[in-house]
Amino acid sequence: MEGMVKNMNSFWKGRNVFITGCTGLLGSYISKKLVDLGANVTGLIRDSVPKSNLYSGNYIQNINIVNGALEDYTLLERTLGEYEIDTVFHLAAQAIVGVANRNPLSTFNSNILGTCNILESSRRSPLVKRIVIASSDKAYGDQITLPYDENMPLKGTHPYDVSKSCADLIAQTYFHTYKLPVSITRCGNLYGGGDLNFNRIIPQTIRSILNNEAPIIRSDGTFIRDYFYVEDAAEAYLLLAEKLEELNLAGEAFNFSNEIQLTVLELVDKIIKAMNSNLKPIILNEGTNEIKHQYLSSKKAREVLNWQPHYSINDGLNKTIDWYKDFLKNQ
Repeated sequence: MEGMVKNMNSFWKGRNVFITGCTGLLGSYISKKLVDLGANVTGLIRDSVPKSNLYSGNYIQNINIVNGALEDYTLLERTLGEYEIDTVFHLAAQAIVGVANRNPLSTFNSNILGTCNILESSRRSPLVKRIVIASSDKAYGDQITLPYDENMPLKGTHPYDVSKSCADLIAQTYFHTYKLPVSITRCGNLYGGGDLNFNRIIPQTIRSILNNEAPIIRSDGTFIRDYFYVEDAAEAYLLLAEKLEELNLAGEAFNFSNEIQLTVLELVDKIIKAMNSNLKPIILNEGTNEIKHQYLSSKKAREVLNWQPHYSINDGLNKTIDWYKDFLKNQ
């Protein structure tokens, strides 16, 4: 581990990095890690999110901020040129399934057109040497055989899933047609301190219990998901970017996951127990347009990148609970 940190430190020191979605859950952790490692970080911010994890400490003073949206191609091309960007992490997206169901067009604009704009502006920027595009386990759609592996076809059917399938395939075509040095990540459901989308099951459940209110499960509680702690995800992204050129990984996709399967009800029960609560969840059974069973194989990442997660689900949940206790106490 120590050798890897030293190697990453020398790799990132002084490197010009552009991050879309830098105020989001994953983006804030990656941005902070890169600042600590000595990179010159430039972040794209569409909306001001003053409670974002990115604003804790003095990190924001050490990041260049570009205000604008993924749909603004001219802005992206100017940013990559003027800040002499070497590495791009494209994380920004409309990431809420329910919002995608209600507002498919804005989701497609952000997730599909936005990815096109990142890839095309990178293609036209000769200094860009590596791009990591955030896809999702949702890009695989509903498969008969599980776990998902990277050779399976991408066949999302609902708006959010389709937006990720499309963005993923477009990233692949930019490698196959233009030899753009792009790699793709497909992660399970990210969680951790700093997620301000309280309609997601983990932050919503923690907040409910802290308020002594029964947690609410919108589905029937049997949906099976793959939950992946954000600090493990941030390390995985940095490792992939670092190894992209060295291991000739352009055009490749990687699943990153703890390779665990939990129903929503099992997950909520874990949080309830970790918080020493006696509350019982309320099951609404209202879930629609979602896949019942999803989980990933990370065999390729383990074998090719020598990657492994450091946090168990219990470790990750305990760190997450502690973060929200502090965060909500100060609100």
